[in-house]
Amino acid sequence: MKRPSFARVAAWPRLTRRGGALVLMGAGLGAVSLWFDLRDILLLAFVAIAMPVIAALFVSLRPPRLTVFRTFTPATIAAGTSTWVALSVKNRSKRTFDGAHWRDRVPDDLVAPPDTVLPAIGPFERMLPSGDDTVHLEYRLRVSRRGVYAVGPLRVGVTDPFALARIDRDVGNPRELIVTPRVTPLDAALGTAASVDGVLHGLQRRTHPNSDELIAREYRYGDPLRRVNWAATARRGELMVREEEQRGDPEARILLDTTLSARAHGTKHEFDDRVHAGFELGIEIAASIGMHLLDLGYQVRCDAVADPARGGIASTSDGEYHMPGGDGAMLEDLARLESPVRVESPERRTSTAASSAPARAREARMPGFAVLVEPDEHDAATLVALRPGFEPAVAFVTASTSTRVVDTLEDADWRVVRVRKPTEIGGAWAGTADPRRGARSRTAPVTVAADSPLATRHADAAGHDGRADAP
Repeated sequence: MKRPSFARVAAWPRLTRRGGALVLMGAGLGAVSLWFDLRDILLLAFVAIAMPVIAALFVSLRPPRLTVFRTFTPATIAAGTSTWVALSVKNRSKRTFDGAHWRDRVPDDLVAPPDTVLPAIGPFERMLPSGDDTVHLEYRLRVSRRGVYAVGPLRVGVTDPFALARIDRDVGNPRELIVTPRVTPLDAALGTAASVDGVLHGLQRRTHPNSDELIAREYRYGDPLRRVNWAATARRGELMVREEEQRGDPEARILLDTTLSARAHGTKHEFDDRVHAGFELGIEIAASIGMHLLDLGYQVRCDAVADPARGGIASTSDGEYHMPGGDGAMLEDLARLESPVRVESPERRTSTAASSAPARAREARMPGFAVLVEPDEHDAATLVALRPGFEPAVAFVTASTSTRVVDTLEDADWRVVRVRKPTEIGGAWAGTADPRRGARSRTAPVTVAADSPLATRHADAAGHDGRADAP
């Protein structure tokens, strides 16, 4: 069993205004007594200086024995909302604890509660189930940005009986508050809502190439009689049994730009501590799309664009989410996703996307969504290699995405939809259902080599402009 943590020294004891004034008065009396040779006043000067020193020693050698339990209501909140923080402070000492101030420590991004007087807490009662040895505190905490914040420990300011010296001590342990990104409700009648049946049909065909075998098959030795299909037996004139239908959940994939590779080119320093607005926008887009797909019954996988074959976006998850429970896990992983720092150079970055693309192309295609903030050409090449396995393939790009990357994706039949601010997420999702949005004009055809795979694909798709079909 984990033992409760008591007070820890947060700073050296310091004098209050009253203690400082007493020291100054003692120093002045000492100077006067030495100048005029008044030994009686020298005794008063000594007492005035000694009292604050003794008070500082008093608060240093008598730490409070407190136990703090902290709860959040609700435990997980969305960015821009607030939660109630409830503190239960219990006195573990046999003496009454009073005359203290408290303030809960929070990160610099949050607004801490003001310094408040801590109610008097009675001595520890070992025999009674409850008493005056516990006090309950509560305050409201509002968080404007997603992330994982450590709230606590509780900082208690202890003073001596004469209020001459004070020391601040940390009591208890911090607790994590998970703030998930904002989720924009998306229209279920648009986008990929109509493609669930198509993905299910593709999964069934991949499992059972012959669709007739999904209903009945010939009896084989060892089949249980309870699986006999008597209607099919009467039609065929031979014993037929029911074939168990193996269906899979519809799948979708989200690729998130987590490195901002284009921004790191040519720099040797890490990113600064300021919040990257485009990166936060990309996380909100991924969260909105992921929650929408989970509500439609999809099994969603969220990977990083830089290395889509290695694993999920967070170390706590493999990146695969499905209902029930997948919505909370995905939002928590996105909340824990830290702002990107320096990335490896493009020469050192390798990806298995190109080698795995032909295998995915032979399987049933799944909806694919890329959320790009500041990708480089290597990231664009990765998405081009993954394109044969996605249908539809939609790339949501922010204002910081370069035109060269956008042209590369459009040439590879990715539908590119621009998003500049969070209020445009719903409209951008509605734009994925319009085949005219994100496509290049017919008057500006794409010039490719005659022997390239892209040219072959364009030649086979007669009557199309080389863009992906509407989902």
